Amino acid sequence: MLDLAIIGGGPAGLTAGLYATRGGLENVVMYEKGMPGGQITQSSEIENYPGISEVVTGMELMESWPKQCMRFGLKHEMKEVTRVSLNDDKTFKIYISGGEEINAKSVIVCTGSTPKRAGFEGEDEFFGKGVSTCATCDGFFYKDKEVAVLGGGDTALEEALYLSKICSKVYIIHRRDTFRASPATVKKVKQSSNIELVLNSKIKKVYGNAMGVEGVLSIDKEGKERDLKVPGIFVFVGMNVNNSVLKQSDGSYLCKVNEYGEVIVDLSMKTSTSGLFAAGDIRIEAPKQVVCAAGDGATAALGAISYVDML
Repeated sequence: MLDLAIIGGGPAGLTAGLYATRGGLENVVMYEKGMPGGQITQSSEIENYPGISEVVTGMELMESWPKQCMRFGLKHEMKEVTRVSLNDDKTFKIYISGGEEINAKSVIVCTGSTPKRAGFEGEDEFFGKGVSTCATCDGFFYKDKEVAVLGGGDTALEEALYLSKICSKVYIIHRRDTFRASPATVKKVKQSSNIELVLNSKIKKVYGNAMGVEGVLSIDKEGKERDLKVPGIFVFVGMNVNNSVLKQSDGSYLCKVNEYGEVIVDLSMKTSTSGLFAAGDIRIEAPKQVVCAAGDGATAALGAISYVDML
């Protein structure tokens, strides 16, 4: 039986493995069906990770993490976990694709979340080259330039406000003329001198060249097109929480989740189920930053050590 099973091999999962094994747990396995690194490896430029003074790609940032995190005995198995359930003795059963089953005393779930795609032409082609889903990550690259934001919820408007402090102008493209965001946030947006609302509209296409995005073509309900000459578009149309491993055969979840499917945790990354922890973007109120996910992983690992020690 494993002391700890870690599901997910991004910054949270890797750091959890480092802290758990260095902290004394044995038989710790991280399940990640692909190479470790996580979603951040798709980022083209990172300049806000502490200790990294040069601008690097996500792949470059994560390159040394697996070697460091496996120094103390963490094992990586390239297997897909389909589900986690609770045994009668309060240990956990890990179901592996293909029929294999593994038991573990504790589990840390670090499967993250994935930004929803809006589905407009050019979105995939220019993703990471002008199409972004993280203003905190990429906003600075558009300092004193014009950008567009797609969405009408709290995240979209809050990120637009963040960008308005960096960029010369921000266009908010929204399919309706009202917003789902809180009234206070909407008021701030409307009072911002360098934010322009493009309402009752959707994005028809994003276009550019090999260097990246050159513009966004929007279209309103009457069919009128507008060409915004911007080098960047930030898409905030929701997140898909990767929580399927927690879903039980009866449709319930192994622990409490909120209305969006995000795992509810306390400050120690503990879930409502003893011995089960969640770290990174799968949890509630996740900042969705690499440094924060790593911190979550360390916190969850320390909790798992204490839990296993008490068994």
